Amino acid sequence: MEFKGDVQPLVWMAAAVVLLTLLAFSALPPLLDYFRKWKLMRPIPGPGPNYPLVGDALFLKPNGGDFFLQMCEFTELFRVEPLIKLWIGPIPFVIVYHADTVEPILSTSKHMDKSYAYKFLHPWLGQGLLTSTGEKWRSRRKMITPTFHFAILSEFLEVMNEQSKVCVEKLQKHVDGESFNCFMDVTLCALDIISETAMGRKIQAQNNRDSEYVQAIYKMSDIIQRRQKMPWLWLDFIYAHLKDGKEHNKNLKNLHAFTDKAILERAEELKKTEAKKGHFDSEPESEKPKKRSAFLDMLLMATDDAGNKLSYKDIREEVDTFMFEGHDTTAAALNWSLFLLGSHPEAQRQVHKELDEVFGKSDRPVTMDDLKKLRYLEAVIKEALRIYPSVPFFARTITEDCIIRGFHVPKGVNVVIIPYALHRDPEYFPEPEVFRPERFFSENASGRNPYAYIPFSAGLRNCIGQRFALMEEKVVLSSILRNYWVEATQKREELCLLGELILRPQDGMWIKLKNRKTASSA
Repeated sequence: MEFKGDVQPLVWMAAAVVLLTLLAFSALPPLLDYFRKWKLMRPIPGPGPNYPLVGDALFLKPNGGDFFLQMCEFTELFRVEPLIKLWIGPIPFVIVYHADTVEPILSTSKHMDKSYAYKFLHPWLGQGLLTSTGEKWRSRRKMITPTFHFAILSEFLEVMNEQSKVCVEKLQKHVDGESFNCFMDVTLCALDIISETAMGRKIQAQNNRDSEYVQAIYKMSDIIQRRQKMPWLWLDFIYAHLKDGKEHNKNLKNLHAFTDKAILERAEELKKTEAKKGHFDSEPESEKPKKRSAFLDMLLMATDDAGNKLSYKDIREEVDTFMFEGHDTTAAALNWSLFLLGSHPEAQRQVHKELDEVFGKSDRPVTMDDLKKLRYLEAVIKEALRIYPSVPFFARTITEDCIIRGFHVPKGVNVVIIPYALHRDPEYFPEPEVFRPERFFSENASGRNPYAYIPFSAGLRNCIGQRFALMEEKVVLSSILRNYWVEATQKREELCLLGELILRPQDGMWIKLKNRKTASSA
């Protein structure tokens, strides 16, 4: 018995040694990878002290908006450098903001993976176009691309005109009144448009901004942004038990339930329509019931090369992605365009002149032919997206070691591309802070590096909906500006920018409105 008593401590010691050895061996590969990256990235310039393991975390701003502005300051400070490195704790980042350093990342099929921060979108958006990679992304992109054909987009024009009219009517109450924050008015219009074009469902957000679905979308966006910038919320098993995590799951349930219902109802409608097809084919074209198309219809009918259809879960991923990406970004572009026109009366007069030439004094809906003629308005939108890109930064993961402008960037590093800084490169945009729509006249844009201006990203993973977005922006802006004169009541230097999922002003977008007729002499 004494022998057993003497051996027991030795057994525990041996077990502890084995456990520590296993832990050491499991930690060794990440440590070796960390030191390899540290060594290879030492020559890359950067603003911080780069302390081992801590990196630059001690001097980085924790607030999301402040962090974005800090990144912009770094890009100006290091404007002559091709790229910047940052270590946030043990995680390395490379910041790129020149056309010739952005191009090697976006022009290749190698570095297609989104960075770690995108994983927090997975519960809501699944593995849709925004978040998927590899063969799944390629197959899905090929299936969905035909749904954005010009002829199909033209069918959505009626929805855009109807919802723009609602927006114009909602804004009427502010005419000749005090300054007001127009950001949410415009955003709800964009949400109504994407809901009806993506799902075929009217949610009437402009008249019911307190609806459960509308509130769930905005709450979910805020929750995701908050989680992305707080590492202590990253572990799922901890997050699920926190207040934020419970709110996240509640909103997620509401969003998925709404989309699932829309898919099931639309699928049933398509089946009934197909069953009645023979009956309608015998009727004159003018007497057939007219049904508006939606992206959802095309997703329900889409097949891959092998003839396989998308599952309901696959369809939900893409519909939710359209809803998420298709309203906030467009709404931001619309608001920034209104602000810049309201700050530059001479440009607004030029837009009004063009609108009068196309529409005269009529209040008829916008047609596809009209959109082709609105060249100056299009240049205004593009210049607004240059100065205030809707997506201020996005990130990729380097999937294999590469050389960027002579600097070795190892596999696994997160590359952050900052269009906000890229669009201010004086090599391509002299006097970059000046609002000058003429930069985007065809004769002035010809020969410009295609990676110098990327409001919709670029390369293989460019935004599939960019033509839809530009079309919507022209319809909404032309509708508002045919009726009103806009005056911005904030100066650019007074705006506090929040660079998170989208670029928006912290305190909203404040403007005054006048009727065009009474403001004709403005």
